Amino acid sequence: MKLASPHQTPGAWPVYGHTWASEYLQRALQPGGDAPHSARLSHAYLFLGPPQVGKTTFARAFATALLCSSPVAPCHTCRHCQLMARDAHPDFRLLQPMAKVDKEFVVDRQKGELRVEMAEQLIRDAALRPLEGARKVFLIQDMHLANLGFANKLLKTLEEPPPHVILLVTARHRADVLPTIVSRCQVIELRPLDQHVVRDALQQGWQAEPGEADLLARLAAGRLGWAVDQLRHPERRAERERHLATLWRLMAADRLERLHFAGELAGQRDNQQIFSLLEVWTGWWRDLLLTQAGADEACSNVDMLPRLAEHARCLETRTVQNYLATLKRIEGFLRHTVNVRLALDVLVLRLPAVRT
Repeated sequence: MKLASPHQTPGAWPVYGHTWASEYLQRALQPGGDAPHSARLSHAYLFLGPPQVGKTTFARAFATALLCSSPVAPCHTCRHCQLMARDAHPDFRLLQPMAKVDKEFVVDRQKGELRVEMAEQLIRDAALRPLEGARKVFLIQDMHLANLGFANKLLKTLEEPPPHVILLVTARHRADVLPTIVSRCQVIELRPLDQHVVRDALQQGWQAEPGEADLLARLAAGRLGWAVDQLRHPERRAERERHLATLWRLMAADRLERLHFAGELAGQRDNQQIFSLLEVWTGWWRDLLLTQAGADEACSNVDMLPRLAEHARCLETRTVQNYLATLKRIEGFLRHTVNVRLALDVLVLRLPAVRT
């Protein structure tokens, strides 16, 4: 997803936040010796961070700076910058996870994968000289979804790419990428943005109303991409309300109803729904703890403060802390090879009861 640009002055990166990372890479782009823009540049970069924190957007901005022909890059006005802005630069390649649907491969960042034939095509393309400028840039998205064939095929190119090639790679966690790939890249870990950065970006870049921007910034947990997605697709906000309504219903339900829900949830093919529910529930129980501590102003679910206050009065602080720990453990279990149904049974059976 492309994000709006906060400014278009020469040398300014078209991203919100991540200032330390852009300044670090900007220094690497400074002219040095007889090779402008090449001083201290690595041949491969690995951008790590939570989903929708802005890894791809940041990597694209870096790619624009790498391809820019101006001494102050990116200048936003040269032919290279304009081509990148239109997604039409012939020396830039974006590789994304693909899944087969009706005999055709389509981009799928949930169930897709980076396949070995994609690595083979990258190697062939990398061997060719650039068409427009001095270098080629390849952006490999979601390396954690690469199959073993893709990863192994790419190793040689990552270690010794042609001199005109720079590889940019994104992934969620260092542990999800083969150590042999990590060791061949310069690692840039993008951290969640401050809440005020997300709020201001939504208002300035996407003209969000102040109240809406504040709520989404609180719920985003530093992920501007998530907040923008929610802003562009209001219907997706209903998912949070459904997850919270389910939580409240189960808190008042008996064991049989809770186990029935766990069985239905375990039977779904889309595990992303489970992790979405866990994220919403974790945010709610965190807010309960903040409410009990008298820190309502730090809550994420600021549009539901009366319900938070009601639950905070009914539960002991120790109970809230224990269930937060349970949520964290269950999420960890579900990201590894476990019995999903058993994990969800524990999740609902340990849910504290509140009958209002």
